[in-house]
Amino acid sequence: MDMTHPEAAKSGASTAQVLELAIILPTLNERGNLAPLVERIEAALGQGGWEVLIVDDNSADGTADEARRIALIDPRVRVIQRIGRRGLASAAIEGFCATAAPYCAVMDADHQHDPALLPLMLDALKSGEGEVAVASRFAEGASMEEWGRPDREKLSGAANALARKLTGVELSDPMSGYFMLSSDTARKLVPGLSGIGFKILLDLLATSDKPMKVKEFPLNFSARREGESKLDRAIAFDFLAGLYDKTFGKVIPTRFALFGTVGAMGVVVHMAVLSLILFWVGEAFTVAQAIAVLSAMSFNFWLNNWLTYRDQRLKGTSAVLKGWAGFCLTCAVGGFANVAVATLLESRGLYWFIAALAGIIVGSVWNYALSSRFVWGRY
Repeated sequence: MDMTHPEAAKSGASTAQVLELAIILPTLNERGNLAPLVERIEAALGQGGWEVLIVDDNSADGTADEARRIALIDPRVRVIQRIGRRGLASAAIEGFCATAAPYCAVMDADHQHDPALLPLMLDALKSGEGEVAVASRFAEGASMEEWGRPDREKLSGAANALARKLTGVELSDPMSGYFMLSSDTARKLVPGLSGIGFKILLDLLATSDKPMKVKEFPLNFSARREGESKLDRAIAFDFLAGLYDKTFGKVIPTRFALFGTVGAMGVVVHMAVLSLILFWVGEAFTVAQAIAVLSAMSFNFWLNNWLTYRDQRLKGTSAVLKGWAGFCLTCAVGGFANVAVATLLESRGLYWFIAALAGIIVGSVWNYALSSRFVWGRY
């Protein structure tokens, strides 16, 4: 009996050729980009021997539904729709673990990464030229003219130096999101990966016990076909977070360190508001401390949403307001303890600055634990 789907036959999709390569596409609101990208991948690799794994973070534009529509007529396409989990790095990890293909590539679905490089990268891995094939925006012969973002090029120098020190590998583009390696190697490294943020390549290279041989390919980095970029100016912060995770992450968890860093900045806001209300407005210490706590919480929510949880960022007015309210509610007990401890110490004669600082320390661990779970964790 012929089990081939009639529409699949029309599309030219072949399942006879042995599966060799999985192309993992982490997606967020990429509905209109999928079908044209699958066509470009087929033009580069031929009709068989590959599959596309679309790992979608529950996109609001129906990307997962579009992926399922394509998969119905093309058996080379599969989709993993993730609910409550976000982030490019963790999406790539799920793709590594979900494929039977001996090799896997990670690339963006926005058409900035040229699929024509896929067969060249695969040949390099099979011939032993490299253990990891990387499409580089900064290798000789590469171009970013179509992208039109010279500001990003300026970040490359410092990033390259830090990446070389961390991984022991010569890289022209450590923040590349387009690379290929053996699936077995990727899965062996998965238990040691942080899975935080966007820089999965750097995570893989830094996790390996020995420096991995990298073969770079010049990439003509194009403009997005449609939609908005998932990256922003926080990309440098994300890169530094990856460096931190690989150096100190086992001692102090990276998210807690980021949360604490934001909290330290919140202390500055807290003290500024407290001193303003206490000395300029002339309110009692308890009132001033309460207002300062609310101001610092609002600041901390905004900065944590932008940086610490940028891979799970709340977007849209409704989601942000709900998140802010949830953050304030989950931090209410910590905030109450903050005010109570600080007020008690200040009434016992402790200098106001030290009393306020003690209150902040008491509430910080509680705030981190609950907000991680109930504000960003459930989205």
